[in-house]
Amino acid sequence: MSRVVIFGGHGQVALRLIPLLVGRGHEVGAIVRNPDHVTDIADAGATPIVADVEHLDVGKIAALVDGFDVVVWTAGAGGGNPDRTYAVDRDAAIRSMDAAGRTGISRYIMVSYFGAGPGHGVDPETSFFAYAEAKAAADEYLRSTSLEWTILGPSALTLDPGTGLIRTREDGATGASVTRDDVAAVAAAAVDRPGTVGRFIEFDNGDTPIDRALV
Repeated sequence: MSRVVIFGGHGQVALRLIPLLVGRGHEVGAIVRNPDHVTDIADAGATPIVADVEHLDVGKIAALVDGFDVVVWTAGAGGGNPDRTYAVDRDAAIRSMDAAGRTGISRYIMVSYFGAGPGHGVDPETSFFAYAEAKAAADEYLRSTSLEWTILGPSALTLDPGTGLIRTREDGATGASVTRDDVAAVAAAAVDRPGTVGRFIEFDNGDTPIDRALV
């Protein structure tokens, strides 16, 4: 059993991830900004931690995650405001990585997106550009750390029921779509799979069971 802390604990992927982790025997803490979300977090099976990481320095984030074994970052500013996107998706994410290292946490799982990276090719005139730039910077910083990192790159997210089946880019994924249920299942599986360390796993829904696809 590991103690797993999730940033962005009230997000649609995180609320699906929490019961999966609890079902695997993990103890879960979920960091949320809004105290109104505490009940939802507790009902899902996690311990709520109320904090606005956008405005916390490395030391204060380290205090939040001290005692955990694994960090899962699913937080995001939600788009719309480029300054806040950079503040959360890039800067706060990077501080969380430094905080993890400071407290001795070795395992870090980042939920990014299909096609993320310096060569993302997103038009600077579009509203998605700030997010693409922020994620590229955060992902690259994570790769430069000594953390045992995994970066997940799901394609366009849907609310369809989960299938338990995916296809990775190596097996032909094109960036079409994937259910949020299946993204949560991939993240839960990655927590328990040391073989995913050091990998950027991009995926769609497909025809391969998740555990097999992650080998």
